[in-house]
Amino acid sequence: MSDDIDIANDAAEHFRQLALARRPRPTCSVSAQFCEDCDEPIPILRQQTIQGCATCVSCQQIREVKRA
Repeated sequence: MSDDIDIANDAAEHFRQLALARRPRPTCSVSAQFCEDCDEPIPILRQQTIQGCATCVSCQQIREVKRA
């Protein structure tokens, strides 16, 4: 038997799933040829593997460390 809390949780989950389904999807963009941070060329393999990449591996690692 459901109580008020269960009903509220079910409703919250429903609206969360609805919001996630409606969010804009990222478009597949073209990868940069040169890193935004250091202006070094981004290797072709990285450009092809990570669609829309804007940084080289080294600069991406620095960005991720700063975020953490």
